[in-house]
Amino acid sequence: MSREGVDHALVGLREEQQRISTSLLDLDSHHGYRLLHGARLAGDTWRRWDEAQTRIALLWRLFDAYQRVLDAAAQQRERIGRRADHDALRRLTWLLTGPSVELPGGEVPLEKRTLLGPAKERATLDEAVDMMSTAYDRAADVIAAADAAWSALLVPLEAAEESWRETARIGQSLDDVRHPELDRLGRELTALGRLVRTDPLSLVRDGRPDTSRLDRVRAALDGLRAEFAELAGLRDGFPQRAAGLRATIERVEAVEREARDARETALVKIENATVPEPPAQGTALRERLAALDALREECRWSELARHTEELDRAAAQALEQAGHSVRLSTGLLDRRGELRGRLEAYRAKAGRLGFAEDELLTRLHGEARELLWTAPCDLRRATAAVAEYQRALRACEKETRRA
Repeated sequence: MSREGVDHALVGLREEQQRISTSLLDLDSHHGYRLLHGARLAGDTWRRWDEAQTRIALLWRLFDAYQRVLDAAAQQRERIGRRADHDALRRLTWLLTGPSVELPGGEVPLEKRTLLGPAKERATLDEAVDMMSTAYDRAADVIAAADAAWSALLVPLEAAEESWRETARIGQSLDDVRHPELDRLGRELTALGRLVRTDPLSLVRDGRPDTSRLDRVRAALDGLRAEFAELAGLRDGFPQRAAGLRATIERVEAVEREARDARETALVKIENATVPEPPAQGTALRERLAALDALREECRWSELARHTEELDRAAAQALEQAGHSVRLSTGLLDRRGELRGRLEAYRAKAGRLGFAEDELLTRLHGEARELLWTAPCDLRRATAAVAEYQRALRACEKETRRA
């Protein structure tokens, strides 16, 4: 190489050295590197990090050997100055392009070693850079993968752990609640936490962190926390809930009394009324409400929640049944009232048409009225009588039109 060629090569190599130095320092200060360096690792992450550390150590030794060659070349170039010393240039050429970099002993294959130690292995500066690049890339891949895994897994892990603590706090406030699911989720979360913190790379699938187990645990905890919160809400708001149930039961009893009165009236006023005996569930509902108070006093919140929901449904159903009984009885009386109204409406129409004194219509009206205003009323016969009066009125109306 000429003196100018040497100078040009040294400038390029110094720039390359600076870039390599910056990359190595960036690697040392990388967030993932610091996490791996300070963590207690296990499993696949420990194995890959151990290999990466070996590569990083080799990388620094190679870089040190690389720098020594560059420093030696720079010093020799200063000594020759402007003199075109052929031997010095030849020495510089060998340093810059020949196998001038002595490789670290750990990089020498076993078959090239002897009893006295490994034979000297050398590489050119370019070859040393290639070796450093390979070691850097493989180590950086491990660091980046671990950093990405921790970034994706630690946030949901911490959220799940906080969710478990909050769920346990609510559960502990409910004295009688001993939910085995909470303990199971706690054990699973502990195992997952250990795995995430010590072996995050074992949870990477197809190059992406797999959060499915954490997601399932969080979903289960959300459901459990909602269940506990509901129990706590029932505990704190039971007086209001009991008051609401008591009011519903009182309403059931009132409607049942109304149903009994309506049935008695229907039996008196309607002949052959087939109305079943109204249900009497108010007393049983009150006993169940009193049992809820006992559960509350004993702090048996899970049972209290279940029985409260059951009583709520039973009271609503009883209210509907009592209302149905009322409608059955009053329906018969309403039917009688409807027939009375229709009969009087037909009579008024007959008057407007000039048939008020018609002998047939007067007789039919009297028969229908007798049936409808006599207790008990025979609805079947009364219905037929009203229909007969309506047919007779229509016949008279048609006869008038033809005339």
